[in-house]
Amino acid sequence: MSQYTQQPQFPQAPTPAAQARNGLGTAALILGIIGALSGRIPFFFWLAGILGVIALVMGLAGRGRAKRGGATNKGVALAGAILGLISLIMSVVGAVILFKAVDDVVKDIDKATSGSSASKEPGDGSAKGSGKDKGKGGSAGSDTSKDAETLEAGDSAVYDDKLTVTMSAPEAYSPGEYALGHTKGNKAYKVTVVIDNAGKEKFDAALVTAEARAGKDGVKAEQIFDEEVGEVFTGTVMPGKKATVVYAFDTPADAENLVVEISPDFSHDASQWDLKL
Repeated sequence: MSQYTQQPQFPQAPTPAAQARNGLGTAALILGIIGALSGRIPFFFWLAGILGVIALVMGLAGRGRAKRGGATNKGVALAGAILGLISLIMSVVGAVILFKAVDDVVKDIDKATSGSSASKEPGDGSAKGSGKDKGKGGSAGSDTSKDAETLEAGDSAVYDDKLTVTMSAPEAYSPGEYALGHTKGNKAYKVTVVIDNAGKEKFDAALVTAEARAGKDGVKAEQIFDEEVGEVFTGTVMPGKKATVVYAFDTPADAENLVVEISPDFSHDASQWDLKL
């Protein structure tokens, strides 16, 4: 009998297959979907960009793993990569749109705050001064010591956009019995203001304001409202059209001048007329 006994051979169990690693593809798909949705919201373009990069990288890595047999969701990984690319594109587009909108707003604010300056356009002299001035040896327009930007009766303020504001010489005015803004013992004067829109854009006249000061102390001259005066500019002045309003102001009895300031709107600088009374 043999010294060694042969042991029986038993069949070995098959080695279990490696578990599929589908995490990269699945994560890429989820991040790609979230990134694409974020790209539709203007202020979340940055989130879409971040998620798009991650989804694209993970999707390509998951697809490579599937090719090597380490994953079974090749299509899911590819879809995640595509959505990641779409998120990136939407992020860039959203950033451009948002930055352009912000730039437009900044330009509008800058335009509104900087104001359009006006240049002086002297009148023909027919509306300057009054009989009182002529008796002193000349019209108000003959005073060469005044600043070049100081307007006088009949002068026009011409703005860069061809908007022109012209003011007449002051005329004595008798307020009505129930007038508002007139103080007994003071004098009243009326002026005619004409706005000529020679530009290409319509002008909103509802924003026009008028202020006045009188005398050497520059006291506020109240605007007078009665049945004849007190109207204000309203509506829109279309290109090539004009609008006219008559203002009346209350001044101290001894005032010799009236300074009237007209402000067309926020985008146009105010202009002042120094009127001799």
